Amino acid sequence: MGKVKVKKSDVWIDMTPMSDVMTLLLTFFMLTSTFVKNEPVKVNVPGSVSEIKVPENGVLTILVNPEKDAVTGEPTGEGQVFMSIDNTEQLGKTLSEVMPDASALDLDVFTREGTFGVPLEEMKTYLSMSTDQRHKILPTKGIPLDSIDGGMSEFQQWVDAARTVNENIKIALKADATTPYKTVKKVMSELQDMDESHYYMITNLKASEDQ
Repeated sequence: MGKVKVKKSDVWIDMTPMSDVMTLLLTFFMLTSTFVKNEPVKVNVPGSVSEIKVPENGVLTILVNPEKDAVTGEPTGEGQVFMSIDNTEQLGKTLSEVMPDASALDLDVFTREGTFGVPLEEMKTYLSMSTDQRHKILPTKGIPLDSIDGGMSEFQQWVDAARTVNENIKIALKADATTPYKTVKKVMSELQDMDESHYYMITNLKASEDQ
């Protein structure tokens, strides 16, 4: 008996719907994602089992980093304080609150940085530098914590200005795991002196030891 020859036919699959779905997904992620700004100050936060979520908007982040000797690169036993505000418009207004003559400064450069932390007396010189120079010098600076003539410190002036610009601003403290405790305690004390006792602690989530 002869074999029955089965006629082969081409299979055609319409990929148009899949292409449409991929385009929609790509567009969605592009519109909802936020670009991560280059951070000249890298803070390695400690681990914690806390699951309290830090708000995504309206946050004044205080970064506390261990100070290192400019020549040897070894820790000095002190800490440095930097800040960042996620809203660029509020960031520019905060600078104007701290420095009445801020109109003479390049606010566009300041708001693009994301992270700031130089003494106010050096701000004009700092903003006149190139981007590479600013990123190189910023880690060697820091916002002073010492009070001025018995009044507020520059750190407290920045916090107070941020609260003036946005009365609902949230404060988050992000300290490096190797930062000297005395510096972190000093920051907390200055916040307490301003009646700021509620703030978020940014840490890396780790599994509980009981699990």
